[in-house]
Amino acid sequence: MTEKSEFLGPGARFLVVMASATVVVAGLRAAAPILLPFSLALFIAVLSLPIMLWLQRQGVRPGLAIVMAVLADLAVIGILVFLVMQSVADFQERGAMYAARLQNLFRSWIDGLQARGIPAGEYVSSELVSASAIMDLAGGTISRIASFLSNTFLVILIMVFILAEASVFPGKFRAALEAGDGNGDVSRFAKILDEVLGYLAIKTLVSLATGFAIGLFAWVMGLDFPVLLGLIGFALNYVPTIGSILAAIPAVILSLIQFGGLAPAAFVALGYLGINIIFGNFIEPHLLGRRLGLSTLVVILSLLFWAWIWGPVGALLAVPLTMVVKIMLENTKDLRWIALLLDKEAPQDPRREVPGPARSAEPAPDPATGL
Repeated sequence: MTEKSEFLGPGARFLVVMASATVVVAGLRAAAPILLPFSLALFIAVLSLPIMLWLQRQGVRPGLAIVMAVLADLAVIGILVFLVMQSVADFQERGAMYAARLQNLFRSWIDGLQARGIPAGEYVSSELVSASAIMDLAGGTISRIASFLSNTFLVILIMVFILAEASVFPGKFRAALEAGDGNGDVSRFAKILDEVLGYLAIKTLVSLATGFAIGLFAWVMGLDFPVLLGLIGFALNYVPTIGSILAAIPAVILSLIQFGGLAPAAFVALGYLGINIIFGNFIEPHLLGRRLGLSTLVVILSLLFWAWIWGPVGALLAVPLTMVVKIMLENTKDLRWIALLLDKEAPQDPRREVPGPARSAEPAPDPATGL
């Protein structure tokens, strides 16, 4: 085995790693109908695990604790789906009015530019937005929600079994390591699990606070659909940097339609910017720490990668999945260098701050003996 590993040079080993990665990526995409519901179920189960464990500590039987946690999840999902469906239905009713207002707004801008000698009418049509396009957008949203609901039963079923195994899995994992070569590090596995749970819990709480702040801001501004805007802000907060920009686009366009001017839209954009600066640049980094950050380039690439693998749901789970992978890489000695490349900042190595070679601390040889 040693001779074979020495026979493979760095280039050959790199090709083997790339070929293995290609096989894994192809498998992830081919197994999307199975892995995507499992990933959603695992994500919800991780968020539900603290509730189940708290109920068990209060003396509730494990089976009843699982049922109560699942019922709480179903209640939250049902409320969210109801709010989204209600907002989409209201949006369908006002779609024609919004399209007419937006067309009038575009027409007034084009006329203003042409009055100043800029031939904007030759390049931009005032019929960019139509009622049919808005209806198609709303209809597509409803169809996606219906598709999600069709898989809800499978997701909940998988989540129930994950929660049922959560209490016995650590013991089974420890026994499996002891049955093997005995060199398994249970503490490292527990550390990975704790960091993943901590990241998802903090990220979800910050996303909830961000969505609530956005919804409250939209309600104070008098924007239509403040609940829907808050839900969009909550969901897209899982995507750093890009998510805040994408969440602000519907609110800015809606403010243009409602108030018919650039000043209210600019004020709404500034409000979104202030909310995301407070939560994204101060509160969340303070809670997560610098080590749980991702490079902006990695965020964009992970968004494109998981969207290509699993579609819109993969894009929503892109950053949590990448963070889970990063945490696992950080706790694997041979692959820790990949986690350093994914990090937001360069690591602070105290040894690099000491000038001179590392062996300068060794005692100098005796001039008489040369030793």
